[in-house]
Amino acid sequence: MVKYKKLALPLILILGVVLIAVFGKAISAKSATNDNRTEVVFWHEMGGPSEQALEKVVDGFNKSQNKYKVVPKYQGTYDEAIQKILQTHNTSTSPAVFQAFDISTAQMLHSGYTTPVQNFIDEDNYDVSKISSVARAFYANDGKQQAMPFNTSQPVLYYNATLLKKYGITPPPVSPSYSDITRVAKELYEKSGHKTKGMTVQVYGWFIEQALANANRQLANNNDGHTGNPTKVNIDNPDTVEFLKWIKENIKADDFIDYGSGASAGANQTAGFLSDKVGIFIQSSASIGQLSKNNKNELGITYFPHPDGKKANGVAIGGAALWISNDKPKNVQRGAFEFIKYTLKPEVQAQWQKSTGYLALNKDSQKTSILKDLYAKNPAAKVPGEQLANAKANFSNSGILMEGMQLARQLEEVAMETVYNGGDINSALKTADRAINENLAQLNKANGFK
Repeated sequence: MVKYKKLALPLILILGVVLIAVFGKAISAKSATNDNRTEVVFWHEMGGPSEQALEKVVDGFNKSQNKYKVVPKYQGTYDEAIQKILQTHNTSTSPAVFQAFDISTAQMLHSGYTTPVQNFIDEDNYDVSKISSVARAFYANDGKQQAMPFNTSQPVLYYNATLLKKYGITPPPVSPSYSDITRVAKELYEKSGHKTKGMTVQVYGWFIEQALANANRQLANNNDGHTGNPTKVNIDNPDTVEFLKWIKENIKADDFIDYGSGASAGANQTAGFLSDKVGIFIQSSASIGQLSKNNKNELGITYFPHPDGKKANGVAIGGAALWISNDKPKNVQRGAFEFIKYTLKPEVQAQWQKSTGYLALNKDSQKTSILKDLYAKNPAAKVPGEQLANAKANFSNSGILMEGMQLARQLEEVAMETVYNGGDINSALKTADRAINENLAQLNKANGFK
């Protein structure tokens, strides 16, 4: 009997644990089933650490109220997601709110698949004045806000402040001209005994577009598509020529290193920068976190450079926006907008910048302890936000609303590569102009635009 009792007690405990687990799961499943909140499916393209940060934003929204429940679903790359969004519209699997990247903006506008967020802004008398005007302008059309900016970046110039101090080189100003950067690049190359290349500019079409924006030059007619559908592109213009001449000058001086194009080029130039092989490069402001972590050197940051003799006009944003699908019931769309408003709260934006490197778009975010602490530890992290805040939105720095931007960027990169390899600048740009305009004409015809 004694032996039986000693065995019986553990068996009873085990049975109890099993029953609790089974019934606990049943209760949990039942309570989940009884969640009467309106479900808002959210498609996004954030992977890795950014996805973790995004899930915290979603979790924060879901806990902040009891009317809506946002369900995030990762959809792969930006290009992959756009195709899924277009193919699933008006089906049960389509999202209520989705993330779409900057150069797909015209495509989304012309699709007719979205509800302008302006409708809800007007309904709520929602004050958008605290949200960056440059960021908003990219996703506005005909005076209406079509989508709201979310993960937003700008191109900035990074430099190795430690190496500049080591060799007694005066750093570039916060808003440098092309010649300011050339001076630093040449000095670094010479004073390092040719151990460190002065600078690099990745072969990336986005950088040509940003050089034009900062020079107050529009790539496409109809004010870069903001006052009408573009019918012509002019990349062969004096400001593109000056940008490429600046790069070519440094190539000839041998203080320039060419890492090529694509994702591998971006990774290689970052590795080169962190290992003192190159001292200056241009990249997205979202790279700050990566460049600050495990970096033995002090990180210097300036605004995107501008042409000599011209005042900086400000650059356009990169990243993506949040759009509302019009194939969902009004209450679901309302939930999507409530989520969008939540993402733009000062504290949410501040934490988003700290966690991901994307810029806080709400001006009041700068007053939060989150960003104050971040800037105290890393003062350079403040520069990209200042560049965005100091720019006044105009047609040149508010993005290019034109279909076919993916191909346009590829053709811009072909022109850059031609110049990097010793080709004639004007000839390369004329070739790009012809190809981009031919593609644009075909797209306009297919879409019924004149």
